Amino acid sequence: MSVYASDELMDYDEAMERFDVVLGLEVHVELNTASKMWCGCTTEFGGAPNSHTCPVCLGLPGSLPVVNRKAVESAIRIGLSLGCGIAEWCRFARKNYFYPDMPKDYQVSQYDEPLCVDGEVTVELDGRSYVIPIERVHMEEDAGKNTHVGGSGRIQGAGHSLVDYNRAGVPLMEIVTRPVFGTGAKGPEVGRAYMAYLREMMRALGVSEARMERGNMRCDANVSLMPKGSTELGTRTETKNVNSLKSVEGALRFEICRQAAVLASGGRVHQETRMWNEGGFTTAGRSKEEAEDYRYFPEPDLVPVAPSREWVEELRATLPEPPAERRAHLQAEWGFTDLEMRDVNGVEGALELIAATVEAGATASAARKWWVSDLARRSNENGVALDEVGMTPAQVAVLQELVDDGTLSDKLARQVIDGVLAGEGEPADVVAARGLVVVSDDGALSAAVDAAIEANPAVAQKIRDGKVQAAGALIGAVMKAMRGQADAARVRELILEKLS
Repeated sequence: MSVYASDELMDYDEAMERFDVVLGLEVHVELNTASKMWCGCTTEFGGAPNSHTCPVCLGLPGSLPVVNRKAVESAIRIGLSLGCGIAEWCRFARKNYFYPDMPKDYQVSQYDEPLCVDGEVTVELDGRSYVIPIERVHMEEDAGKNTHVGGSGRIQGAGHSLVDYNRAGVPLMEIVTRPVFGTGAKGPEVGRAYMAYLREMMRALGVSEARMERGNMRCDANVSLMPKGSTELGTRTETKNVNSLKSVEGALRFEICRQAAVLASGGRVHQETRMWNEGGFTTAGRSKEEAEDYRYFPEPDLVPVAPSREWVEELRATLPEPPAERRAHLQAEWGFTDLEMRDVNGVEGALELIAATVEAGATASAARKWWVSDLARRSNENGVALDEVGMTPAQVAVLQELVDDGTLSDKLARQVIDGVLAGEGEPADVVAARGLVVVSDDGALSAAVDAAIEANPAVAQKIRDGKVQAAGALIGAVMKAMRGQADAARVRELILEKLS
């Protein structure tokens, strides 16, 4: 772990012996609605800076916002999935603060009257269940994006900053937990598991892409320590905008070690925001010693939201199977062992891609083989999400069909994957263009086997002497001579026939 020079750290195990951990997680989720929260501008990712804007999302005088019904619907479904109660009446408020990336210089959010309250979820980790109490889910708008020019790309040392308002006004849900007790030494891993649960849930609901690397989902990770035996909450820090599962775990672990060292030395933890550095440490942001006076007041340009009980129950009926239950039933349906399912769960996005590949006609084991190994490796190498690697579930199913009917071997199939990812067309097109069909013709195979026997007399003699396992060397020679396109099973039969 890289350590920021001014921070001393206590060994994690020692910290766990001396302190109890209290977590608090505030998760922001961008919704995938077609338009923004208050206007008709597109929410599409990318685009030239400031091209997805209008008078409303730029906060120009005289412009009036209108609530996005689809965003409210998505928020209700999120709340229901988290076990929350849905308010019969709620309203928006203006949160006043210096926002360099918000053109209005205030954020429209919800304050004391959120849409969803008092829920909980249970996450599983290493065979144990942890209950995460949910305080609220409220609706708000996202801010724009600052780009700091010069220096390291961070605000410190930058020569100037540029603002892109394309993201300003995108519907944003904030999911806030109550203090989470009793996680022990597993606290950072529980935080990570909770984020993974939320990401899976958002995708199952279809309300967000939940791509943390794009900022669709990000976490403000709060942590405080209590001396063993104490019942008084410690002073917390809030590490802002952490945008990967690994980083959530890392930020919580670092803050535990840092705060433990501060307390053990007789110092006091300062209530502050902190920033996560991918080098493996947090740095101080702004002090929050006193409660921020955001000067909330009801948003005068928006009417209250009052979802009817009938509408809420209609939305409840649309909820998908909870993620944990879905994984369990798919594991049983596919016949995967716990180890095989763990491998699937360890690759982000693999579960749904395997399910779609099975639906397209492949067996579950074949779908797992391609997505969890070959395609996951290419995803990591190229630094892209698995579903953006360049191959669809339908194409993977066709690829496996070519293997099953003997047209391809697994080795040749990997070359077909290379071709598809290179933009050479569908799997069948790549097979035809590259001439990758497995050779099963006895005439061609027999000639290749004869050549291999002649070139390797010592190996051939071993087989004649009864050492059948030595046939592997001759099979390898034939496969090499035929560029991997020989039918290996038939090659083996021919070798043993000729040398028996």
